[in-house]
Amino acid sequence: MEFVERPPTSKAPADRFTGDVWWDVIVAGLEPSRMRANLVRFSPGARTHWHSHAVGQTLHVVSGIALIGVRDGTVFEAHPGETVSCPPDEDHWHGAAPDRFMEHIALWEGTGDDAPETVWAEPVADQQYNGPRVSSR
Repeated sequence: MEFVERPPTSKAPADRFTGDVWWDVIVAGLEPSRMRANLVRFSPGARTHWHSHAVGQTLHVVSGIALIGVRDGTVFEAHPGETVSCPPDEDHWHGAAPDRFMEHIALWEGTGDDAPETVWAEPVADQQYNGPRVSSR
């Protein structure tokens, strides 16, 4: 057993995110582990670009209101304590509502081979971000 040394908080790259986003790596498993987990903090209105994960992604909302969009135009609204699962290879985006900060834990797996874990695409347009919301409440 060992305590894992944590790297410092990092600012998310502007070529994959809109607005100010920071993350803390919780775990980046080494082979044979494929586990990945980050605590991600989004400023109001900040969001990822469109992307997909080879093995899917799970988002657990810690604080604020998370918005998660899919290509059909649906924008899901998730609240603290809620967990959302994005299936493998589904294009999606996630970020904060326009009026408050949001934190979530992002969980995904590496692919274990030369294929990318995450495939990044274009930024989310304001019209897509501001689409009608669907809530579990």
